Amino acid sequence: MPELPPTPSKPPANGPSSEYCGPSKNIYRPNANLGKYHAGVGAAQANYNGTSRTARSWFKSETGGEVGVAISSEVKVSASVVVAEVEAKYGVELSAKLTVKVGNEIQIDTPPKKTTYGKCGVWRMKNTGTAYTIYSNCTTSPKKTGTTLTPWYVGWYLWER
Repeated sequence: MPELPPTPSKPPANGPSSEYCGPSKNIYRPNANLGKYHAGVGAAQANYNGTSRTARSWFKSETGGEVGVAISSEVKVSASVVVAEVEAKYGVELSAKLTVKVGNEIQIDTPPKKTTYGKCGVWRMKNTGTAYTIYSNCTTSPKKTGTTLTPWYVGWYLWER
């Protein structure tokens, strides 16, 4: 009687008896929070105080727009996956995109002989993360590390010189 070939310990990865993990899905795992970064909408505004006393500067946005998630090319996942994973990791509430409205305003004290600058926009959380795909046969793609910027809240970036 002919001898049968040994039974493999693991089914073939892509045959009729291969393991099935469900539909392929892209995974993103945030690794490190790199802080917040401002994405301005419209031009920066400035006010110079040439007096010897503190003066009040008043900035009002005249431009509106939207700021969305930014994902580096190494990360092959949707914005909704990035938002969900970063929210879960850091316990924050983020958005796929935020709208900056015209008329957003702020008042700030400008010290003597200084210029105060302001720019309205969206503060985004910057992260590095690992992305990969789990295929239907339970194999995975190579893991890639990339960065994401996820909208957090609308606000002003202020500085002086």
